[in-house]
Amino acid sequence: MNHDHDEAGLTVGDRDPELSKLLDRGLDAYNFAATGTTPEDQGELSVRAQDPVTGETVGGLTAWTWGGLLGIEMLWVREDRRRDGWGSRLLRAAEAEARRRGCDRATVSSFTFQAPDFYRRHGYVETGRTLGIPGGAEDVHFHKSLG
Repeated sequence: MNHDHDEAGLTVGDRDPELSKLLDRGLDAYNFAATGTTPEDQGELSVRAQDPVTGETVGGLTAWTWGGLLGIEMLWVREDRRRDGWGSRLLRAAEAEARRRGCDRATVSSFTFQAPDFYRRHGYVETGRTLGIPGGAEDVHFHKSLG
């Protein structure tokens, strides 16, 4: 791992797992205090889609929950299975689990070359965009009430 140092005490390099852990702890403490939430209000969530015949994983969803909010990080379905309804089933299962955990809203973003229309069809409303994604794309941000 190459690191460049400058006279101001900055170290620049590749991913630093120790620094990531330190930042997570620091930001969590700050965020909990600022929002009135606690570590118990935070969790991780995943949904795996498996072919019932072969047992092969055909896709999945990862997310987090925090203080009543579901944050979808990744949703992916194998290309040869994308017309089989797996994406909708994954999303519905994650939303149901989030509701069970007390969440009443959800957030997700999707690049314009990915699946923004998929989220719109499932009741997600666009709240903004981040420009400058490679290839001239945009990152579309969505919100949905789960109530």
